[in-house]
Amino acid sequence: MLITPGNLLATINTPADLRRFDKTELPKVCDQLRQFIIDNVSVYGGHFGASLGVVELTVALHYVFNTPDDQLVWDVGHQAYGHKILTGRRDVFHTNRFYKGISGFPKRKESEYDTFGVGHSSTSISAALGMAVASKLEGNPLRQHIAVIGDGSMTAGEAFEGMNHAGATDANLLIVLNDNNMSIDPNVGALREYLTDITTSQTYNKVKGEIWNLLGKMDKLGKTAQELVSQIQTGIKGSLLEQSNLFESLNLRYFGPIDGHDIDHLTSVLEDLKQIPGPKLLHVLTVKGKGYGPAEKDQTKWHAPGLFDKVTGEIKKKVYDSPQPPKYQDVFGHTLVELAEQNAKVVGVTPAMPSGSSMNIMMKAMPDRAFDVGIAEQHAVTFSAGMATRGQVVFCNIYSTFMQRAYDQVVHDVCIQELPVIFCLDRAGFAGADGPTHHGAYDIAYMRCVPNMIVAAPMNEQELRNMMFTAASDEVQQGKRAFTIRYPRGEGVMPAWRTPLEKQEIGKGRLIQDGEGVAILTLGHIGNYAVEASATLAKEGIHPAHFDMRYVKPLDEALLHQIFTRFDRVLTVEDGCLMGGFGSAVLEFMAEHGYSAHVKRLGIPDAIIEHGEQIELHRECGFDPEGIASAVKELLYAGSKIVI
Repeated sequence: MLITPGNLLATINTPADLRRFDKTELPKVCDQLRQFIIDNVSVYGGHFGASLGVVELTVALHYVFNTPDDQLVWDVGHQAYGHKILTGRRDVFHTNRFYKGISGFPKRKESEYDTFGVGHSSTSISAALGMAVASKLEGNPLRQHIAVIGDGSMTAGEAFEGMNHAGATDANLLIVLNDNNMSIDPNVGALREYLTDITTSQTYNKVKGEIWNLLGKMDKLGKTAQELVSQIQTGIKGSLLEQSNLFESLNLRYFGPIDGHDIDHLTSVLEDLKQIPGPKLLHVLTVKGKGYGPAEKDQTKWHAPGLFDKVTGEIKKKVYDSPQPPKYQDVFGHTLVELAEQNAKVVGVTPAMPSGSSMNIMMKAMPDRAFDVGIAEQHAVTFSAGMATRGQVVFCNIYSTFMQRAYDQVVHDVCIQELPVIFCLDRAGFAGADGPTHHGAYDIAYMRCVPNMIVAAPMNEQELRNMMFTAASDEVQQGKRAFTIRYPRGEGVMPAWRTPLEKQEIGKGRLIQDGEGVAILTLGHIGNYAVEASATLAKEGIHPAHFDMRYVKPLDEALLHQIFTRFDRVLTVEDGCLMGGFGSAVLEFMAEHGYSAHVKRLGIPDAIIEHGEQIELHRECGFDPEGIASAVKELLYAGSKIVI
């Protein structure tokens, strides 16, 4: 079902079309754009509240600035649905986040209006500053560069690094702070309190209102405009607040806060700011989910609700006749509470993803022992390391893709210092519709190469519970090694998952099914595909052996000796990158011990894999159940050379 846009929106194929409208028509454009987003997401799914909250800001930016020549960077990217619709992708917007469809985030190769890929957060200021400096070097200092940063992105360190640099330049940069007090969950930390202080100070806002009234007359003031700007700079200094103005202290001219849903005022302010040179920041107040009542009331729930009835607000859930397996993240959350009840030293840490990682379960049960540190992965890891120095048993839960942002801290602050931090990497493997910026493709490779690190992956919920229990044991905590447990997005395979906690032998694999001809070696949840493939092959009289290796570091060398002694055809399967991953580790073992076997590796190739449902991406890369079965058959008839 294709969604029909409103009569005005239907005529906008590029921002140039938008600029042909009279300013008085913009409120109607905003209404139609908001409704188009609601209609599409209710039917096709996707992120929701963030883009609704910036509808007026999106229209105002494209109306005032000459995009794409003026450079507009969105941060975080799931705010950009309206931007995509206004920049030539309205008629294909229904393919958003679907396999082979458009991306859910701005993407450079998708549109010239997408100036920077922004699947992660807090990169916009640095990127836009780089663009501004480059424009000046090209001899075009008048080009505008706008970084829209919001949905919690300002809490990350890179945003402050970018502002610190920008303030020391004369770059033509406008930072638009979209302040909705939310990321996915409510924002946390001192910055939130600071921005609240700015937005609630009556004296400050009274003076700001007077200043903006004057600023609106700038185009009539001619040469006195610079004098007025100087007065504005002086007037907004921190004397009106309990503390000094953070942004002014970084040498950024600060303007605001202003209502982000007043399209008339927004366009006027942006027109005025175009005339002010140098780095500056506009503080815009918005409501996440604006224009859709349920999303305004429960902003976390409606961040990405899935399909829903737009009239009743009922989120559509599948109904099953029998109990279903839980999500791995929920098994983590409940098991963490269980471990914390047994051990007073167990604590949890997450960077702004309490609901996404299910750390919110512990935060509710034990609020003093679970910490949301904001979008600050580097801080999360070093903060965890600091607690570990005092004997706390720290479970640091970070999505695999976001752990990449804290890799130096893993090496320097944890492993070199021999601290037993437990890293639980959610969304390992393909993340699905969020695409390549969110795929957890590299964690096996980047974790297994670090000394003082254990790397494990559970095949099911029971294995996850036991790995967590093992990682929290006195033996591991006193062993001076970090412990990484990776698991995928989505459901496991065990409806009856609350099994007794049992300690595992670290580095010990297990036999799932004995067989002949080919040995299948799997790591993690993807081993369930091998079980399915083996059942299919059995109908054809083919009976491969299947080993769940559990640990990629340390490898179960005793088991591998048995495997390479018995089998001259070996298939490795992983939902991680092939380069440096689990299969590479097996090949390294084989080479080091002088074995000769036909080895084929299945996993994520050396390529950027786009978005789609997980099974679609597994199939594309050849390690879905059918791909595994085909690889077994190929190995049975392989020649004498190693197949990699």
